[in-house]
Amino acid sequence: MSIPTPHITAKAEEIAKTVLMPGDPLRAKFIAETYLENPVEFNNIRNMLGYTGTYKGKPISVMGSGMGMPSMGIYSYELFNFYDVDNIIRVGTAGGIRKDLNLGDVIVGMGACSDTNFAANYKLPGTFAPIADYGLLQKLQKSADKLNIPITVGNVLSSDVFYVEEFTDFEKWLKMGVLAVEMEAAALYMTAARAGKSAACICSISDTIFTKQVMGADERRTAFTRMMEVALGTILED
Repeated sequence: MSIPTPHITAKAEEIAKTVLMPGDPLRAKFIAETYLENPVEFNNIRNMLGYTGTYKGKPISVMGSGMGMPSMGIYSYELFNFYDVDNIIRVGTAGGIRKDLNLGDVIVGMGACSDTNFAANYKLPGTFAPIADYGLLQKLQKSADKLNIPITVGNVLSSDVFYVEEFTDFEKWLKMGVLAVEMEAAALYMTAARAGKSAACICSISDTIFTKQVMGADERRTAFTRMMEVALGTILED
């Protein structure tokens, strides 16, 4: 396949080597308009908005991934394999599983457990463990330290299901020390591994599974800002 792809209409030089990917394309638009200098739209096919600009003089792109691992798999695959993107950082929200996490806390997925069948595509002779790139993890930690924003690094759960039938399953993940649940990281990590590229996931806790806290719209905006600043700061660590 050549570019443009069925899902991205950009030319080769229009996408930076590092791409931030929120699930919501309107959030990508918000990031571009709020944080980037001279952002230029490179994609709007299926309303999956993508922009490239600079952050403190460093080139960076931001693009929506959509919800769920199939959607993340499509966009990250095309960015890695056809647009020669080196780094993708998922920026989003997650539901806190570990009971000491509170609304607005920032977490980073060092690994991504999953209930998905995504890895079956690779026909591996065993179980693959999706993990983040260590170099990106270091940059996220350094960025957070400079901003005085505490982050918690650990395992996340990437689930194919939003409305679960068996709530007790979360108790089993809790016993294994899983921090939070989201819906894209495992697919991103697997796609990056297969392409020989780098990926990481950073999220704000927007609700909590066991203590039943739910973040309001204004709180989401503030928490997302803190998490976004950490993610953007990674390109200043090069």
